[in-house]
Amino acid sequence: MDSKLDKKSKIHLAQLMMPEHANPAGNVHGGTIMKIIDNAALIAATRYTHSNCVTASVDKIDFITPVYVGNLVIAYASLNYTSRKSIEIGVRIEAECLLTGVRTHVASAYLTFVALDKNDKPSEVLPFIPETEEEKRRNKEAIKRRENRLSTRSRHKHQAHVCIIRPSNLQKN
Repeated sequence: MDSKLDKKSKIHLAQLMMPEHANPAGNVHGGTIMKIIDNAALIAATRYTHSNCVTASVDKIDFITPVYVGNLVIAYASLNYTSRKSIEIGVRIEAECLLTGVRTHVASAYLTFVALDKNDKPSEVLPFIPETEEEKRRNKEAIKRRENRLSTRSRHKHQAHVCIIRPSNLQKN
């Protein structure tokens, strides 16, 4: 495996939490954190596949402690597993109090992405071969999560999308 691919699939994002990210109590909305998680995971998946990727599932999000206005939120995303056409990305969210420098683990999530070809059909992805002990541990746990997803997937039938709207599809009058 080209180790450059794995290195590119590990990313860090940081964003300062402002009043527009919070509820009236001053806590950052969970949806704001979820968006940061999805963005970080998308970047990791896209950098690994070099193709358009879409979120197929969010396996789990654990919110551990609140995030407040003024905190810096840092997302760490990394590749855990690949199957033939899907990728699992793990994301860890930390919040840093800029006044004290204290960082706190505030959320974790696992997301599955599918790489798409130019016709928006799932495409094959390069296999991920874990090398470090940490990568091997995360990969083993990801395989178990995938088995659980597949065992419940048959209960859900996916419908074909009705219409894809892209700027190139829109006609000017």
